[in-house]
Amino acid sequence: MKRFLPQSLPSWILLILIAGLITTQIATLSIVSRDRNEGNNILELFRLSERAYTLVKLLYAAPPPERTRLAGAMTNASSPLYMADEPAVTSAIASDDNLAELEDVLVARFSAFGVTDARVRRESPNVTRETDTDSGTPGADVGIVEKQLSALAQDFSKSGGLVASIEFSDGQWLNFVTPVSPIDPILTVQTLPLFGAVAAIVIILSIWAMRRLTAPYRALENAVKRIGEDVKIPPLPEFGSTEYRSAARAVNAMQAQLREYVADREQLAAALAHDLRTPLTRIRLRLELLRKSQLRQSLMQDLNDIEAISRSVIDFATYEVVDEEQEKIDFWSLVDSIVDNYPQVTFEKKGIGSRKLICTGRPIALRRCVTNLIDNAVAYGERADVSLNLAGNDIVLVIKDHGPGIPQAKLDEVFQPFRRVEGSRNRQTGGFGLGLTIARNIARRSGGDIKLENDPEGGLRAELTIPLAS
Repeated sequence: MKRFLPQSLPSWILLILIAGLITTQIATLSIVSRDRNEGNNILELFRLSERAYTLVKLLYAAPPPERTRLAGAMTNASSPLYMADEPAVTSAIASDDNLAELEDVLVARFSAFGVTDARVRRESPNVTRETDTDSGTPGADVGIVEKQLSALAQDFSKSGGLVASIEFSDGQWLNFVTPVSPIDPILTVQTLPLFGAVAAIVIILSIWAMRRLTAPYRALENAVKRIGEDVKIPPLPEFGSTEYRSAARAVNAMQAQLREYVADREQLAAALAHDLRTPLTRIRLRLELLRKSQLRQSLMQDLNDIEAISRSVIDFATYEVVDEEQEKIDFWSLVDSIVDNYPQVTFEKKGIGSRKLICTGRPIALRRCVTNLIDNAVAYGERADVSLNLAGNDIVLVIKDHGPGIPQAKLDEVFQPFRRVEGSRNRQTGGFGLGLTIARNIARRSGGDIKLENDPEGGLRAELTIPLAS
C-alpha cells in the first residue's frame, strides 16, 4: 500500500488539498440540496394555503350545485379541482408533522367560511396526471420561451403534488391538487462541466503555487548535494519564507565550517610536508656516512617507507582542496596519453571515436583518478586491458587486470582509507591503501562513480563512469 502513496512533501500537500477540496464540494452540495428541499417544501405548503384560501372564499357562499359548476370551470389538467360528497384524502391522520400542522392552520383560518375539516396528503411523483393537449412537444418553429414553458409543464405533470380535501359545513368536500414545483438536481449535464472546470482551475493553481512554494527547497536540496561534491561552491541566497531563510542560513553556516575544516586540513598537510622533509633529509645524509652494512640497508628501507607514507597522507589530505577550474576534456585522449606510459596495459582503440567522449571535469584530478586505477591494476594484476564505451549519457572506462581478484565481501572495503586486502595485496606491491579512495572521491566529485567486480574469466574489473558533457 505504501508504494501507492506520495513520497514527497509537495505531493502529500497537494493530495491533502485535493481531498479537502472534494470533501468541501460534496459537503457544500449536500447542504445546498437539503436547504433547497426544505425551502421548496415550505414554499409549496404556502402555495397550497393561498390557493385553498382563494377557492374557499369563492365557493363557500354558493349552493352545492353552483359549487360543482364553478369547480368544473376552474379545473385543469395540471391542477385538478372538483366538488364531491367524499374526500379525496381518506385518512384523517396526516403523514408527517408539517402536514398535520398545516391542516390545523387551514381549519383555523377558514372557520369563518364554514370549513369544519381539512386533510392534506402528498402525492407520489410516480402518479401520472393527464396534461393539456396544447402542452405537448412544441414544433421546431416555436420560440425559446414557449419551449421553456412547455418543458416546465411536462416537468409539473411528472412531479409530485399536494392533495387537499376541505369540508364545508354542509358536508360537501372541496378536493383539489396543487402540483409541487420540480427541483432540478444540482449535478446535471449542464452544471457538471462547470464544477469540473472550477475544480481543474483550483488544482492547476494549487500545483503552480506548490511548485513556487517548494522551489527554494529543491534549490536547497541541490545545493546540499553540490556541497558534498565541492565545498567551495557559492553560498545559498537567503531570501524567501522564514523557514527557507533559516534553513539556508544553517546550510551556509555548515558550509563555512566545512571550509574551515578543509583549510585546516590543507594547512596541516602543508605543515607535515614541510616539517617532515627536513628531518628525513638529515637522516638520509647521516645514513650515507655510515658504512655499507645490513643495518644501513634496513634503515634506508624504513626511511623510504616513511617518506612514502608521508607522501600518501599528504596526497590524501590535499587532493580535493586543490583549486582547479572545471573544463571540457577529451576523455579518450586523456586515457590514451596515460596508457602510453604503461607497456603492460593494452588499450582497445576500436569503436567509439574521441569526439563522442567529451566530459566536464578537472583535468589534473581526472588524470590522477585514471592513473590510480591503472596503477592498481598493474600492481596487482601485472597486465591490464583498458576499453572505453558509451552507456546512455555516461562514459564508461573499463580496466580489467589479470590478478587474483578480491574476495566478494571485501569489494567495498578497499575504498576505505588505508584498507588493504591481505595476500598478494601487501605494502611492497600495493602501497598504503589510498589510491582507490582518492580515485573514487574524484570520480564522485565529477558526477560519476567507480565500481569493482570480479570478472568471471578471472581478475578484477574496475568501471569508471563519468557523465558526458551537456
